[in-house]
Amino acid sequence: MATGRRGKGKLALVLGGGAPNATLMAGALAAFAERKVAFDVISCSGAGALIGLLYTVPKQGDPVAALQHTRNMGIDDMLYRTFPVNFKVFNKPGSGADLYRQLLAANPFVQQVLAHSNDSSLTRLAADWLQLVWATLCPSELGPNSLGLCAHVPFVEQLIAFDRLAGLQPEFYINAYNLTQRRMDIFDKRQINAEHFRAALAFPFIYPPYHLGGDDYIEGAAIDCLNFKALVNDDPQARGMHTDIDTIVVFDILGSEYLLRKPRDLYDAWVVSIITQLVEVARDDLKLFEYQHNRDPQTGQPKRKLLKVPLMSRVPHEQLPDVLDWSNSNLQSLYRIGYEAGLEFCRQHAVDLRLA
Repeated sequence: MATGRRGKGKLALVLGGGAPNATLMAGALAAFAERKVAFDVISCSGAGALIGLLYTVPKQGDPVAALQHTRNMGIDDMLYRTFPVNFKVFNKPGSGADLYRQLLAANPFVQQVLAHSNDSSLTRLAADWLQLVWATLCPSELGPNSLGLCAHVPFVEQLIAFDRLAGLQPEFYINAYNLTQRRMDIFDKRQINAEHFRAALAFPFIYPPYHLGGDDYIEGAAIDCLNFKALVNDDPQARGMHTDIDTIVVFDILGSEYLLRKPRDLYDAWVVSIITQLVEVARDDLKLFEYQHNRDPQTGQPKRKLLKVPLMSRVPHEQLPDVLDWSNSNLQSLYRIGYEAGLEFCRQHAVDLRLA
C-alpha cells in the first residue's frame, strides 16, 4: 500500500490513445494495480480512456481482472488470418443492428458460448467463428450518406461502473474535440458517463461524430494524443486544473516510430495510414509539453518530473510487423510485455510512485 511521498505535489497519470496496442497499457496498469500504486490525477485520451476507466471503476470491482479481460478482445489467429477485422469491437451501425445485438445478448445459448469462449484454444475458435457468423447476419444501415463505419462502442456499460466514478479519490479526465464549437473539451469525473465516453472515442471515419449536449464531437486523441496540457498549463489565460502536480507518469504508445512500417496488404495500408499521422501528432504533443509547458523560463529546468513508461520499445523486433493486429496472439503478447514493463517501472521508480 502507498505510504506517503517525498514530493509535495500530486502524482498524475497520463494515458494516450493507441488501440489495439492499448493492451500494452492494460498490462502495465495491471502491474500498477497489483503494487497498489495510487494516483491523484488520471488524464486520458482515445483508447486510454477505456484502459483508465477499467483501472479506476471496473464494473465487477476488480481492476486487474478487468484489465486482463482486454486480452480476450482479440480474434482467434486462424480466423484473423482469413478475415483481419475485429468484429467483436467494431460493430455495424443502425437501430436495427442495436436491437439485433440486444436480442443476441439475451439469448441463453449466446451467453453460454461467450462464458466458455476462453476455456481452451478450441472453444475460442468455435466462439469467435460463431460471433463472426452473428456479426455477418447483423443488419446494417451503413450507406453512402453514413458519417462513419461503425456503431459507437455499444458494450461500454457492461465494463465500466460510471455511477461510481465521481465518488472515487483520483481526479479523472477524458478529452473530446467539439466540432461545433471548434475547441477541445475536457470532461471530469463528475460529468463522465457512457455518452461522454463515446464522444471521446468517436475517431473520424471509423465512428460518426457523437452528438452530445447539442454539439458534435470526435475523439480527442485525433487532435491531442496526450491529454495533459490543460491539467498543468501555467498560462494565466488558460490555467490548468492541477498546477500542483510534481510528477507525471506518461503512457505514450502512438508517439513511437516503431509503429511506422511498410504495410502488408491494402487493408493494412489503411490501418497504417491512420497511425502514421498520429505518430507525429503524439510526438509533437510531448515536445510541446516538455519545452513550453514544463520548462521554467528562468532556470531552463523542468517544472515537474516526467516519467515515461517504456512500452513500444520492449516489443520484440520480429513482432513489430504484427503489432497493430487484433489477433488473439498479438493482444496476449502485448499484455504480457506491458505487464513486465509495469513491474520493472515500479521497481525503478518506487519512491516517485509512493511505494517506498
